Amino acid sequence: MSSIDDATARDTHTPESDTPTTQNAVAGAGTVAQPLPELAEPDTGSTSDLPLHGYCGLADPRQAAAAPALTPFHPMVTAFLTDVSAALLRDPRAKAYPDVTTFAFFCRRANLTQLASPYAQGQGRLGRGLAFHIAPSNVPMNFAYSLAAALLAGNASVVKASSHAFEQVRITCEAMRLQLAGAHKALTPYVNVITYPRERQDVTEVFSRLCDVRIIWGGDETIRRVREAPLPPRAVDMAFADRWSLLLCDAAYVAAMDAPSLATMAQGFYNDTYLFDQNACTTPRLVYWLGAGETLLAAQKRFWDAVHAYASPRYPVEPVTAVDKRVALYRAALTLPGAKLLPMPDNLAVRISLDALTLPVLDFRCAGGCFLEYAAQTLDPLTPLLTARTQTISALGVSPQAVYDLLLATGVRGVDRVTAVGHTMDFSLVWDGYDLIQTLSRRITLS
Repeated sequence: MSSIDDATARDTHTPESDTPTTQNAVAGAGTVAQPLPELAEPDTGSTSDLPLHGYCGLADPRQAAAAPALTPFHPMVTAFLTDVSAALLRDPRAKAYPDVTTFAFFCRRANLTQLASPYAQGQGRLGRGLAFHIAPSNVPMNFAYSLAAALLAGNASVVKASSHAFEQVRITCEAMRLQLAGAHKALTPYVNVITYPRERQDVTEVFSRLCDVRIIWGGDETIRRVREAPLPPRAVDMAFADRWSLLLCDAAYVAAMDAPSLATMAQGFYNDTYLFDQNACTTPRLVYWLGAGETLLAAQKRFWDAVHAYASPRYPVEPVTAVDKRVALYRAALTLPGAKLLPMPDNLAVRISLDALTLPVLDFRCAGGCFLEYAAQTLDPLTPLLTARTQTISALGVSPQAVYDLLLATGVRGVDRVTAVGHTMDFSLVWDGYDLIQTLSRRITLS
């Protein structure tokens, strides 16, 4: 969440885990969006002069600019999020949406306490003031995590949620609205979730003029358009832009994995990729193999056989996706060195091997299970691709600590996250290289 691309996750592709984790937290498990109808609930966020639909918060969300800043992890905020969590976990409707349940688990008191631990010595900090969020239009639950992070940092928020009628947004905002109407009424100025047509740049300009920090999630064009709206002189922008990610695999390790471990790996890789149609910035687009010879061939076969077995009953390939993959293959043949199609039983996974890694690899993308592959004995050929556009390296059979140490030693301009396979979508308060609590708050010094 990516940063997060403007992409829709399939509601039929849900994690198989019994216990919700923070996996897939930012992107959520979306549904195909429909145009927003008139809200059935009271339009608490409409104003006479702005075309807003309000999900929760003040009748006029512009008044949120007057809310005092709070200290990070303020007890009022953690109590509110804890009660929202409990309400969502009790709601039978939420069980149909793994992304809602995952957010509820993220907001549990035990998790919030753990999140606060690294900031325990952060006295003298306050939120920046008003945070204005632009959430991606096709990722239902991104708005909730962005809001939670800003609240935990001590800010009031106005969040532009998706203008599509996602049920996840309604369920989550209803839980928030009920809490704000009861024991947590004092937080109403801090929790404003609205939506308006994306072409209404004038509304974006209104809240941009009022805010102290603006948080933009989306593709490069979305960020460019939002940044045309000026900010106050001391306000800051946080942009979670379009990024590129890869999976690093040790061939000898994969070749030696037992069947249960392979099945677990396949589930994790599926959740990293197919669950959201391979659209999130965190999703691997390149599988980089360390190894050669028969060991490499055996590892590749075991890996892809396991992925195919797990994904096949869960991910129907739509005709348009099949066509897109074929076009992507032709495009790779024209633009990437030595690109050739590797064998698979069908087009559930399209594998394209490369003879060399060049910068155009960063521009290659195709949703729905299309992967570049490259093999080498060392990581040296990978280094030129670790530009500012590269976000996440997930690792299988390779120590994440070793990759982390290599990145620091080589001083690459890119890569903000190193994680194990199956965890690329896990949300944390450090995202895209931003420490969200530190960036969304300010320090008051005493001398």
